[in-house]
Amino acid sequence: MANKTLMAYIKSLKKPIFSTDELSRVSGKSRSAVSQGLSFLLRQGLITRVSHGLWYEGNVSPSLYLAVPYLLRKQRAYVSFTSALHIYGIIEQIPQSVTLASVAHTRKIRTAIGVFVVHRISPHFFKGFNWHKSGMDFLIAEPEKALADCFYVSAYKGKRFSYFPELYFPRDFSFSKVRNWIKEIKNPRVRIYAAKQLDEIIKIHGKSS
Repeated sequence: MANKTLMAYIKSLKKPIFSTDELSRVSGKSRSAVSQGLSFLLRQGLITRVSHGLWYEGNVSPSLYLAVPYLLRKQRAYVSFTSALHIYGIIEQIPQSVTLASVAHTRKIRTAIGVFVVHRISPHFFKGFNWHKSGMDFLIAEPEKALADCFYVSAYKGKRFSYFPELYFPRDFSFSKVRNWIKEIKNPRVRIYAAKQLDEIIKIHGKSS
């Protein structure tokens, strides 16, 4: 690593969370050599392990959402469902885990900074998301798509996302957009179920679609 220390390379990344692979690329050293160096820094208390191959500097946990781009190596994932609805202020209650949508298999990922639950979305329905406006590097569903995603998964998972705590919809929230997303669901049974779920929420909250 020439005269530059591994810690200096970590600081040069300017990222709250970083991977072993990123550090290997920026330092020009093998993954094995970097892993050994990271193990030393871990023992010194200078870095903390988030999960396999994922780290952060110091011992103050960064935002869970910053880990999202690193969780699935071969697939993208975006924050959706109740986690996205909470970020938008539609749900006040803080979800116990960060809920993600991906074309990868459904799974639960436990890390040192929190738990992430990945729900599988069909490739044709994997859209309606963008980078979070805060500047943090994670993808998030638009509010209407997050609600549509809840209905989508609920149709397959039974009780999952079939009940919501109190909902607070902002004035610019569009139920028409939700209905348009539902129309894109290819499975007729799931599409009908999602439409009925939306009708129930509209009835409760007194808004037209």
